[in-house]
Amino acid sequence: MARIPVGDAVESGLQWLTDNAGGVFDAVSAVLLFTVNTVYTVLSAPLPAVLIAIFAVLMIVATRSIGLTVFTVLAFALVVSMNLWAQTLETLAVVIIAAAFSILVGVPAGILAASSARVSFVARPVLDFMQTLPVFVYLVPSVFLFGIGVVPGIAATTVFAIPPAVRLTELGIRQVDGEVLEAARAFGSRPGQVLREVQLPLALPSIMAGVNQVIMLALSMVVVAGLVGAQGLGGVVVNGVTQFNIGTAFEGGIAVVVLAIFLDRVTGALGRSGSARRRPAAALLALVRSKGRRNEPEAAPA
Repeated sequence: MARIPVGDAVESGLQWLTDNAGGVFDAVSAVLLFTVNTVYTVLSAPLPAVLIAIFAVLMIVATRSIGLTVFTVLAFALVVSMNLWAQTLETLAVVIIAAAFSILVGVPAGILAASSARVSFVARPVLDFMQTLPVFVYLVPSVFLFGIGVVPGIAATTVFAIPPAVRLTELGIRQVDGEVLEAARAFGSRPGQVLREVQLPLALPSIMAGVNQVIMLALSMVVVAGLVGAQGLGGVVVNGVTQFNIGTAFEGGIAVVVLAIFLDRVTGALGRSGSARRRPAAALLALVRSKGRRNEPEAAPA
C-alpha cells in the first residue's frame, strides 16, 4: 500500500508559515515573553511570606477550610525551604497566561457550539483529536514556529488545554432547564439577554469545572514543556531526570503537586460556591427584575 505523506505535508505547511509569516510569530513571541515576565514580576514582588499569606486567604475564602489553609501555608513554606520558590512562581505565571488564553478561546467556542448544532457537530471530532493527540506532539510545531524557550511552552499548553473549556461550557449551557428558557422568552427577553442573564449563570458550575480542568492540564503541560527549554518547575524536573539527580527531580515534583493541589482546591471551591448561589428560580427572577427596571416609566417632571 502506498504511503500517504501526512507528516511531509505538515512539515511543508510549518515551513511555509515560517518563511511567509515569520515576523508575525516573532511579534507573538515578543508579546508572550513580555506578558509572562510581567506576571512573574508581579508575583515575585512581595516577599514569599506575604504571597503565602495571600494564598492562604484565597484558600480560606474559597473553601472555608482551616485544614486546607494550614496545608497551603505549610506546603508553600516547604517549597521555599527547598529553594524552589522562584521556579514555582515562573510555573504559576506560565499557567496563568496559558489558562487565560485557553479560557478566552474555549468559553466563547463552547457558547457557539451550544447555540449551533452544526458548530457542535464540527467541533466534536476536532476536540477529540486535540484531547487524544500525545502531549509531546504539541511541542514540535511550537518549537518550529517559536524556537526554544518559554514561548513554545505557552503556545503548546494553550492549545492542549482548550478542549475541556469548550466541552464543559457547551455541556453546562445545554443542560439548562428548557422550562426556564421558555419562561425567560415568554417575558420577551432577547436571545442575548437569555444567554447573559439565565444560561451563563446557570451553567457557571460546569464552566468553572472546565476552568479547573484547563488549569490542571496547563500545569501538567508546563512540566512537559521543560523539555524544550521552558524554565520553572518543568526545567527542574527535566534537569533532575537528565542528570540522574533523583533528589532534585523529586523536589521539583513535590513543588508541582503543591501548586496543583492549591489551584485545584481554589478553583473547584469557587465553582461549587457559584452553583450554590445560582438557582434556576433565582436566575429567572433576576432577569424579570432587570427587565422590570428597564421598562419602568420615567417619573414625570414636577
